[in-house]
Amino acid sequence: MASTVSFSPSNVQMFQGRSCHGHSAFGSCFAVPRAGPRLRSTAVRVSSEQEAAAAVRAPSGRTIEECEADAVAGKFPAPPPLVRPKAPEGTPEIRPLDMTKRPRRNRKSPALRAAFQETSISPANFVLPLFIHEGEDDAPIGAMPGCYRLGWRHGLLDEVYKARDVGVNSFVLFPKVPDALKTPTGDEAYNDNGLVPRTIRLLKDKFPDIVIYTDVALDPYSSDGHDGIVREDGVIMNDETVYQLCKQAVSQARAGADVVSPSDMMDGRVGALRAALDAEGFHDVSIMSYTAKYSSSFYGPFREALDSNPRFGDKKTYQMNPANYREALIETAADEAEGADILLVKPGLPYLDIIRLLRDNSALPIAAYQVSGEYSMIKAGGALGMIDEQKVMMESLMCLRRAGADVILTYFARQAAGVLCGMGSK
Repeated sequence: MASTVSFSPSNVQMFQGRSCHGHSAFGSCFAVPRAGPRLRSTAVRVSSEQEAAAAVRAPSGRTIEECEADAVAGKFPAPPPLVRPKAPEGTPEIRPLDMTKRPRRNRKSPALRAAFQETSISPANFVLPLFIHEGEDDAPIGAMPGCYRLGWRHGLLDEVYKARDVGVNSFVLFPKVPDALKTPTGDEAYNDNGLVPRTIRLLKDKFPDIVIYTDVALDPYSSDGHDGIVREDGVIMNDETVYQLCKQAVSQARAGADVVSPSDMMDGRVGALRAALDAEGFHDVSIMSYTAKYSSSFYGPFREALDSNPRFGDKKTYQMNPANYREALIETAADEAEGADILLVKPGLPYLDIIRLLRDNSALPIAAYQVSGEYSMIKAGGALGMIDEQKVMMESLMCLRRAGADVILTYFARQAAGVLCGMGSK
């Protein structure tokens, strides 16, 4: 028998003033008429549990009670036959190996593989490098298919908008500086009205919630193409360069940079930058140090993008030797002691062992830079049909995460985020 509950004017008065989910009066959540002479009582039928149970029947038309009675009596329906997949003809008949542990058991279905996956990746892990220049139009970079020098007032904003649309909210800026502004001491690096500070202010005005990383080094501004000031005998001057870098970092922070990233590999620059930033009141501006930046051949396409090749010599006196492993621990200890907030390894995929070394020896966040050469190799292999570009792209990024990288600087950021969002290679 169904029960009946009646609401009368007195019932309504009883509920008035009570809260719904801790908020205001009952009437604020439900439209309950106020008590009055014209209010009629309303009946609400509430089905009993017994009636509900009786209404549920098996596909055969039998009730739950009838099915339960059969189960109690031992009358079970016949299960479907167990069919074992056949092996191909010629497969030897053997006695199974005597193994208690078979790791493949945890890989036998997509659901199990997903449940036990140890490493994950999302657009939040990506930092998108952006090349900018003074021009109005976007200029394609021949050695980096799909990448452009972006006009800082138009193309840049469009690229950031598209990246945000797939969940990428972190960006690092690299300027192509006119040759006429380059000098041996790189003074344009700390021009408050220079290309990078102007771009930072524009981005923060249009997208105030994004994270902007900047590059702190003199090579884009140097007429010599080196990361530091070059003495007449070819020696890169360390302390004098650090002095210039401090002015550059403060200028970037003044424009609104969230993270300054010294990529120069001068000794002592992290501590000097921290002191300079703090002295100007920028205590909340982070430092991502290029802790283990190797003198690598994988940087070629990047230097074409910025026209920043050294005018002479190489960078081996300040960037690390690719043959060295333990040396990364020296750089890690120094950067931690000097106040770095993030430690970066560059390049990425060829240096997975260094990423893991830093991860195992520091509690700080670890960044990896999947550099231009890595990007262009995957693009070229995909274009030639030698590899599946999308699958290799995603695998390479997952490997960087597995090695221990918390964030990845990658030119694939927007494309990979589109895949993760189910939108394909946007």
